[in-house]
Amino acid sequence: MTPRPDQPTLQTARLVLRPFRPEDAPEVRRLAGDRRVADTTLSVPHPYPDGAAEAWISTHAARWAEGTEAVFAVTDRRTGALLGAAGLVLDPAQQRAELGYWIGPDYWNRGYATEAAKAMIGFGIRGLGLHRIVARHFTRNPASGAVLRKAGMTREGRQREHFRRWDRWEDTDVYGILDRELADDPS
Repeated sequence: MTPRPDQPTLQTARLVLRPFRPEDAPEVRRLAGDRRVADTTLSVPHPYPDGAAEAWISTHAARWAEGTEAVFAVTDRRTGALLGAAGLVLDPAQQRAELGYWIGPDYWNRGYATEAAKAMIGFGIRGLGLHRIVARHFTRNPASGAVLRKAGMTREGRQREHFRRWDRWEDTDVYGILDRELADDPS
């Protein structure tokens, strides 16, 4: 297998999406540890255990090198503050990926999730040569659906009681975008 180059850093008008660093762990724990983040994601634990952020960050380089995942710290371009995370779970054989993201509640309603999602879609299609990117959100979280629509994705359907999160079954709405649907606008 040919060694994969280092994971790139992506820039948008207001954000820098870069590989996570070990020193990001305390802020990951603070932001992702907020129950409002965990409540809208499938895999973020609550309460957020000690050492979990360090363990999660330590997996990123190997998964990038294997070509199975690309996880980025979403940071403020001006201040460098960590705002959240965005990533692609890659299926190279099928030239597709699943997009996921979370933004700390302190930074909600400012367009950061949409800006990060657009950057990830552009990177996946233009940078990695993907044909298709999908994303899902819990149906009870329509704000995430708005993010995906603004990022150029199309709602493709609903999966009824598709995931169990804590003590309840969750419906999920599924969105997708094909390479030929990506707008020429790189933002």
